[in-house]
Amino acid sequence: MFDNITGAQLKAMNGEQLEALCEELRKKIIKSVMENGGHLSSNLGMVELTVALHYVFDFPEDKLIFDVGHQCYAHKMLTGRESGFAALRRRGGLSGFPKREESAYDCYNTGHAGTSISAALGIAKARDLAGRNFNVIAVIGDGSFNNGLVYEALVSLKQLDTNILVILNDNGMSISPTVGSMHEYLEALKNDVEERYHKNRRAGIFERFGLEYDGVYNGNDVNEMINELKLVREKLKHGSVIMHVMTKKGKGYSFCEDNPEATHGIGDRKPIAASVEYSQILGEKLCELARNNDKIVAVTAAMTGSLGLSGFFSRYPERSFDVGICEEHAAVLCAAMATQGFKPYFAVYSTFLQRSFDEIVTDVCGQNLPVTFCVDRAGISGADGETHQGVFDLSYLSMIPNLTIAVPKDKNEFAAMLEFSAAYNSPLAIRYPRNGVHTFGKTTEIEAGKWEVLREGDDKVAILACGERAIRRAVRAADIAAESGVFAKIINARFVKPLDDGMLASLKEKYIVTVEDNVLAGGFGSLIAVRFSDSDRRVKNFAYCDKFIEHGGVGELMDDYGLNVADIAAYVAGLK
Repeated sequence: MFDNITGAQLKAMNGEQLEALCEELRKKIIKSVMENGGHLSSNLGMVELTVALHYVFDFPEDKLIFDVGHQCYAHKMLTGRESGFAALRRRGGLSGFPKREESAYDCYNTGHAGTSISAALGIAKARDLAGRNFNVIAVIGDGSFNNGLVYEALVSLKQLDTNILVILNDNGMSISPTVGSMHEYLEALKNDVEERYHKNRRAGIFERFGLEYDGVYNGNDVNEMINELKLVREKLKHGSVIMHVMTKKGKGYSFCEDNPEATHGIGDRKPIAASVEYSQILGEKLCELARNNDKIVAVTAAMTGSLGLSGFFSRYPERSFDVGICEEHAAVLCAAMATQGFKPYFAVYSTFLQRSFDEIVTDVCGQNLPVTFCVDRAGISGADGETHQGVFDLSYLSMIPNLTIAVPKDKNEFAAMLEFSAAYNSPLAIRYPRNGVHTFGKTTEIEAGKWEVLREGDDKVAILACGERAIRRAVRAADIAAESGVFAKIINARFVKPLDDGMLASLKEKYIVTVEDNVLAGGFGSLIAVRFSDSDRRVKNFAYCDKFIEHGGVGELMDDYGLNVADIAAYVAGLK
């Protein structure tokens, strides 16, 4: 029904046809995500609201901004991209997030939470300055509504003197269930059984920011949404409005409705080598350490299950803190608890840790506090694309004084590093990818700044690799080069900071090769190049080039952006 549907055709549909369209969209979303992976439950809950927005407003003349953006699948299907869902999140295919490069209907790229209201204000103010007349709509979830950037934007709304529509999509979830005082406030609003004007009186907090609160509506009723959006469109002529919409995450697919956290993101169906997630090791080891140390606490930013901490939160609820999508707050919370003798572990995806950079510098490392950052999904994450690739953390963390950076070669070494961390009395970051698919057979004692030799060579070339993925590629490249008579030493550079100066000073090899699952600029290889800048050593770095890395498979992206095994092997073999 919706293949190449035009806006005029959609607006001509009656209520029954619109409901049928919603069901067709929902079936297509389920089929596409099951084949390619992607965000399932969030998109299923957004179908009716998205159809209603396209019915009432005139995109792309009007502007629609999705906070985070992982709930945009129905929007993409309604804007001429339905056929592209056969390659959703695959290399060269549709992104799972809004992309300005993809369509005029995507007016702003998103991927991290909390940016939509600021972006809407910027676009609206640009509209005003240009003397134009279109509507600007930000769709933001209740999970994102906890993010501090939202309140920075709201504080400036009156000052900017412009009109926007904020649609608060309230499904009680981010990835994990939504927490915090704002969540409790929203629950009170939508559960209030009094007359509507009483609800509006309770919603005075929004009016103080300059938003007219328009009540609570059923976001999964397309006809109700259309009727209310028409009224709101008229209100936008006179001021900014916030529309509180309730939706059901996973709507229309009973398994998703019952398991919204487990079905937030679905992996593709391609078979992979037997693996265990590093997050599982984190959860198990932290529980073990916490049994004997009542000062250990765990902190997460709305991702308890995804980071392997469900067991810890269940076993030690009084020492478990989910602060919502507030990474900056999480870092300061950890720093403050550390000043009082506690041992905080902040588990977070690499791409989201970026949001707390200032607090890591000033609050944690500036005070030299024993906070451990467990940096999950480090390196290329794959199908979620540019906003989710964890390829910058070695670069932005390695410049910070007092911070030790550890990169385990496998899951066993990760467990050993966690044991080491329990007694470590300074800031520590341990970074690791999602899946551990290889074990290297031995784990020597963990000592800050000390590496281990995995394979001896012929004293001509040494390969320094950090992290499981980089080491696996280094080993494969060395095996290929050995067929040409070049036998490289392979070193597990498990600490990026501090470097193992003793081992570096003892190297006999003239040629030094570095391999890392990180960008070249400012990363491990850059540190090694600086270390040998005044020597006669020749350093060759293999890392990711200076580009934002698109969505695709992890292996193919590593090959194409700088860590191709054949290229590493060819370079090493050429040194004979």
